[in-house]
Amino acid sequence: MNAPLLRRLPAVLVVDDEVRSQEALRRTLEEDFEVFCASSADEGMEILEMEQSTAGIRIVLCDQRMPGTTGVQFLKEVRDRWPDIVRIILSGYTDAEDIITGVNEAGIWQYLLKPWQPEQLLLTLQRAADVWRLQQENQRLSLDLRTAEPVLKKKVESKQEKARSSFGLGAIVRTSGSPINAVCGLIQRVAPYDLSVMITGESGTGKEMVARAIHFESARATRPFITENCGALPDTLLESELFGYKRGAFTGAVDDRVGLFQQADGGTLFLDEIGETSPAFQVKLLRVLQEGEFRPLGSNRPVSVDVRVIAATNRDLEEDVRTGRFREDLYYRLATIALHVPPLRERPMDLPLLAARLLESSARSLGKAIDGFAPETLAAFAEYAWPGNVREMQNEILRMVALADGTQLTPDLLSSRVLRPSVAPSGEGDSWVDGLSGNLKERMEQLEMRVIKAAMQRHRGNKSRAARELGLSRVGLRAKLNRYGLDAE
Repeated sequence: MNAPLLRRLPAVLVVDDEVRSQEALRRTLEEDFEVFCASSADEGMEILEMEQSTAGIRIVLCDQRMPGTTGVQFLKEVRDRWPDIVRIILSGYTDAEDIITGVNEAGIWQYLLKPWQPEQLLLTLQRAADVWRLQQENQRLSLDLRTAEPVLKKKVESKQEKARSSFGLGAIVRTSGSPINAVCGLIQRVAPYDLSVMITGESGTGKEMVARAIHFESARATRPFITENCGALPDTLLESELFGYKRGAFTGAVDDRVGLFQQADGGTLFLDEIGETSPAFQVKLLRVLQEGEFRPLGSNRPVSVDVRVIAATNRDLEEDVRTGRFREDLYYRLATIALHVPPLRERPMDLPLLAARLLESSARSLGKAIDGFAPETLAAFAEYAWPGNVREMQNEILRMVALADGTQLTPDLLSSRVLRPSVAPSGEGDSWVDGLSGNLKERMEQLEMRVIKAAMQRHRGNKSRAARELGLSRVGLRAKLNRYGLDAE
């Protein structure tokens, strides 16, 4: 008997009782995945039993409401039999009970809503494939560490060093004059010590990347790095996610669940959007940080853990402490070290390098050959304020790559919010780009100088008002005025 052919594409199983929905999903996914379709849970289980004996299906994308067995019931059976498969629910309903049941019983990775967007769906499944691959790699690495001979141990250490180079300080894109260099310097100084860190900054600035850099520059780099978005879940669900629970602790708790604190034992737990938690939850979190132990829901026995906690927020927590919205004792427990990530508009010198890095990853993820940006595109990037910061730029470039027909990203591919009419200050021409000369860095500096000069003229030298309009701190504006020699004007 001939050996089965190795699959070149990751396999995904689509389970949906609507044939049209199956066809739409197949058309969206078939270039990047080997797609199997089933019209019922029973048919889906037959496909899984057959395929798991060969190369195996990595992802199951299942409709929630189907005749007979629901999506959650089906995925729960999938989880029991093949726990490594990444499970995703697709539904046109936003029933909170369905979501909670899916997370608790079926261990779903994502809950997607109809109508879905092709680009977003494809990106989600690509990430799911990465999750499956990382799970397998993590299992292999753990096995190697426990049982391997020195040569295999060296191989594992090499992969861990590769992870450190991918997620450590080297992953933070910056130039020699970037304001984020001060952040990186502080990371190097505090990473070796088991101190809690509070990272502040606007949404999309890369706070999670900074947290990963701290972890991978520390002695905990070979241990888990676990993340949780505290603003995405209600208190009860967040508590069960972080602390875990015992079977029977509440309705729907049919198995024991290990919480994220326990999963991160020996490593780092990153709590994003910590400012969105309620005062009641803050009390429970403070107790864990003070005592180094917690009790899973429904258990009488405490669990001790060794975890470094890094928190992040886009809120002004000091103001929240003053108003009583955030506990003062928890704030000082979390903010032993405080790091502020500057917004993208304060890093104009990083734009070309950052855009190039994001283009490289976007082109690779979509499988397209793109050489670079047209100069006019980079000029438009420099004019735009990027209120969504790095995340917005990442999505914009991903969109441009998806729409591009040629090998260069030209201005006609830009979103209307980015490519908007330019208004020249003080009657200096029809466009901000007119009259700029020199290399790209010099042109961007000239552009920034004109923007600042125009704002100062509009506000008659009032630095506070100009800084507010530009989205800068008063100290940041003063530094730029000094740099461009505008303070004396």
